[in-house]
Amino acid sequence: MNKIVDILKEIHIFHLATVDEKGNPHVRPFSSVTEYRGEALICTNNTKDVYQQMITHPQIEMSGMGKGGWIRIDATVERLDDDDARAAMLKDPTGPSRLYHVGDGIFEVFRLKDVKAFRYVHGQEVEIIEG
Repeated sequence: MNKIVDILKEIHIFHLATVDEKGNPHVRPFSSVTEYRGEALICTNNTKDVYQQMITHPQIEMSGMGKGGWIRIDATVERLDDDDARAAMLKDPTGPSRLYHVGDGIFEVFRLKDVKAFRYVHGQEVEIIEG
């Protein structure tokens, strides 16, 4: 299993930060994440600003808080034009299947690459997760 996916699923809602064409930061909540071929996937649709921001500036940061601690993730995203990856993402129980379907022309999936995560659990050393 992908440890980043496991942690984000445990957290339920995490925040994704991007920058726009002027370099202005934008942060929004996400909840859908899945593992596909050992990699973490997130999804959005291609009519949203976040989609264009990730295409133009693929370096992102994510963070989330859960019981006893929090995580910060630095990663590069890469759009996957892969219907099998889309189908895997639609199985996520947070509900992307209520919004999208394979072949709808708007559903987009991104994989996380060059991941470096910092997991902070109260009373423990920082755990660094790379992948």
